[in-house]
Amino acid sequence: MAISLNVFSSFLPSEKVSFCKSSPSASIRHVSANVRVFRPVTISAVAKPTTETEKKEPKGIMKPRRVSPEMQAFLGGVSEIPRPQALKEIWAYIKQHKLQDSADKKVIICDEKLKQIFGGRDRVGFLEIAGLISPHLLK
Repeated sequence: MAISLNVFSSFLPSEKVSFCKSSPSASIRHVSANVRVFRPVTISAVAKPTTETEKKEPKGIMKPRRVSPEMQAFLGGVSEIPRPQALKEIWAYIKQHKLQDSADKKVIICDEKLKQIFGGRDRVGFLEIAGLISPHLLK
């Protein structure tokens, strides 16, 4: 079975195509249609490294807040702390002292230190903790 080249000749590039705008002062360059031109990318164009002077201030919940005297006593004298860090410290205390209910791990059994933070409650659900520490994080 013979294949004629005339059938495929319409698919082959026969002319050179210019991809540059012509200007009177610039010479006209012709580039073949099947040649790709890549622009090199430098590291500075992709990502700028942060320097110590360009560090951003924390915003939102990551911004350190002043704490109430009760929370300050619980945290060991810390006067300012971000909300996630405060929750992390409370959970570390709960796990260290094994204050989760053995039957239902979602319930925290409060000791005297936690009762001061959680408004004197004996038992607290783990979803309530974030709401109960809100009054202790001052603006």
